[in-house]
Amino acid sequence: MRLMAALKMFELGKVSAGKAAELAGMSRLDFFETCSRYRVSIFNYPPEELEAELESDLDVLRSSS
Repeated sequence: MRLMAALKMFELGKVSAGKAAELAGMSRLDFFETCSRYRVSIFNYPPEELEAELESDLDVLRSSS
């Protein structure tokens, strides 16, 4: 039950991976493996946030060239 709650809270972005792993009583690595087993993405970025972060990274790369 704790594992399912931790997976759902992580999936919804309510807790970090570390906190979810703690709630589930396992290491972060084990939690990530469990996420894979239950098809929960470990990448919890909303599309807009992901795009903004990628743009920021590209700007840094362009300015360092």
